[in-house]
Amino acid sequence: MDEQQQPLISHLVELRDRLLRAVLAVLLVALCLFPFANDLYLFLSEPLMRHLPETSSMIATEVASPFLTPFKLTLSTAIMLAVPYLLYQLWAFVAPGLYDHERKLVFPLLFASTLLFFLGIAFAFYVVFPLIFAFLTQAAPEGVAVMTDISSYLDFVLKLFFAFGLAFEVPIATLLLIWTGASSVESLTEKRPYVIVGAFVVGMLLTPPDVISQTLLAVPVWLLFELGLLSARWLPKRRSREEEEA
Repeated sequence: MDEQQQPLISHLVELRDRLLRAVLAVLLVALCLFPFANDLYLFLSEPLMRHLPETSSMIATEVASPFLTPFKLTLSTAIMLAVPYLLYQLWAFVAPGLYDHERKLVFPLLFASTLLFFLGIAFAFYVVFPLIFAFLTQAAPEGVAVMTDISSYLDFVLKLFFAFGLAFEVPIATLLLIWTGASSVESLTEKRPYVIVGAFVVGMLLTPPDVISQTLLAVPVWLLFELGLLSARWLPKRRSREEEEA
């Protein structure tokens, strides 16, 4: 019994250490970014400020918002910037239990998933935000002053960052489905119409209630799904446990 508990305890200790390293990494990045919290928020609000009328500005409706909102942005940014290190800790924890051919595949997938996540955020900021805010500010009824609360704006953009970052992981999900044997290229190809409809449903659920943002999320999801199918044709076949041991 003691011999069986010892490996479990050692794994739990290693998991604790790696979680502590991950938390410390996020805190360290947050401390480095905190002096620039207001500058970060100014940069993040630029897509909206560009389309606001000259007589309008952003407002803070709560007493602590001028401090808490930039602080929340700083912490969120620190987590995003620390994603590569967080994924490395995950990789280092699971790598000893993987076969050689699994290690060769998992590490590139982690790297690609990180890159795709940041590409999704960049796509949202540089492509989606200007179109959405241009539409929403112009759609305001006459006589209504568009003055967005800073906390509500931050929640809005973080939601879109998460939605597009997650949506850009579709190729990785497609590759994993095929590599693990849960599906095949032929099966997913046949389900393409359902995937397209599902992409628009996801766009409707994860984005604001306007056609522009829904379409700008659904179309990349569909194209990335096609990219995953194309990449899966060069995916090495997963060997069984018996083949690996042999």
